[in-house]
Amino acid sequence: MQLPNDNRVILAIGAAVAILAAIVLALMFGGKRDQTEAPPVDRPAGLQVDLADAPSLEPTRELRCFVDGQFVGMATLADCAQRNGLATDGLDVGLDASGNLSAAPTASFAPPPELPTSPVADLNDDFGNPGAPLPEKPGSQPQREPQVQRASGAPCLRYTGSEWRQISTDMSLGQCVQALYAGTCVRPGDAQYGQHGGLTLRLVPRRVEQSTDNSRFRILADQDRNCQFPSLN
Repeated sequence: MQLPNDNRVILAIGAAVAILAAIVLALMFGGKRDQTEAPPVDRPAGLQVDLADAPSLEPTRELRCFVDGQFVGMATLADCAQRNGLATDGLDVGLDASGNLSAAPTASFAPPPELPTSPVADLNDDFGNPGAPLPEKPGSQPQREPQVQRASGAPCLRYTGSEWRQISTDMSLGQCVQALYAGTCVRPGDAQYGQHGGLTLRLVPRRVEQSTDNSRFRILADQDRNCQFPSLN
């Protein structure tokens, strides 16, 4: 039996509409599933350094170049490193305060401060502490206190830009780094300093570094996009 031409046209149009509707529904449900599986990650307020820019930077892409803390114009990463007399990996790359991609030598805007010349006051040393021992009377023989072994750790200090301040008398290295820098990112060329025992700590973009001589630094731990240190958890 042969259908009239009008019926065949109607069937063809109906099939096309059904296929189009199936495609639209598939796209709608697929988009919702992708959103459910990969929710957007909230970035902390005040985050000014885009840690993803450096690895994907094209060799020919120009960015703001800083030398000795001064903006010297636009340049490729290799040219900026050459102007600073450094290898390319000696530069920090990220967004500056104006939101533009910039490169600067590691911690060039904040050189290491002088280490404290005298011991920082222990927060637990207080003459008003009721648990502190009373001074010996003149002529009496001092009594030896039993030796108490301290838990493993060292004082943790923060450099505020003008002075060193102690935030704990006894912390492990990982605890000190977390207390000083967890949730904090710095811009290219900037740095924040701390101290743990005899180590100088330095926060620069994408990592925290350590130094035993307050001059030569090596990587201690990497920092993720949320300004945290997963390897120290």
